[in-house]
Amino acid sequence: MRRGRIERSTKETQIELDLVLDGRGRFRGKTGIPFLDHMFDHIARHGMLDLTVKAAGDLQVAQHHLVEDLGICLGDAITRAVGTKVGVARYGEATVPMDEALVQCVLDLSGRPYLAFDLDLRRRKIRGKGGDFDTELVEEFFRALSNHAAATMHIRQLAGRNTHHIVEAAFKAFGRALDQATRIDPRVADVPSTKGSL
Repeated sequence: MRRGRIERSTKETQIELDLVLDGRGRFRGKTGIPFLDHMFDHIARHGMLDLTVKAAGDLQVAQHHLVEDLGICLGDAITRAVGTKVGVARYGEATVPMDEALVQCVLDLSGRPYLAFDLDLRRRKIRGKGGDFDTELVEEFFRALSNHAAATMHIRQLAGRNTHHIVEAAFKAFGRALDQATRIDPRVADVPSTKGSL
């Protein structure tokens, strides 16, 4: 089983995260931010992975610490789950529509962290019953994830006006791209790189 379990405890956040790459598309737990729970559910469902999260943080200060640390933990879990990367497809790409929005995520498990982020998020908050979500943290989440998964990632908006639709399409596209990139290709005997390592 390709699995990554991460525990992270700081003065600002306490997180337990369990990722199973070859899962059934299930998310369990709570991040402490209802909108982010919804986005994690999309990652799991569209990435066909199982994700369990137990998290708490200093939300009375801001959402920033918890969102960034969840990106760190998910990136670390991906790194741990793919292990040596022997046999992985390495690249993944998905373009996902949500109503008027269209967002593309292209992912390379290259060992070189880089995030190109091009979403036009015009509203600063996404309103919800469980509280508002600070949209500038979408980039912070994916940057922390990219750095800790040691992955090159491009997230690009091709169309859209509704901030909620754009963000949701980005998380769905990431889930699908991650599923492609982490799949085992039976034709690959080692790692898909001329360098011999990723």
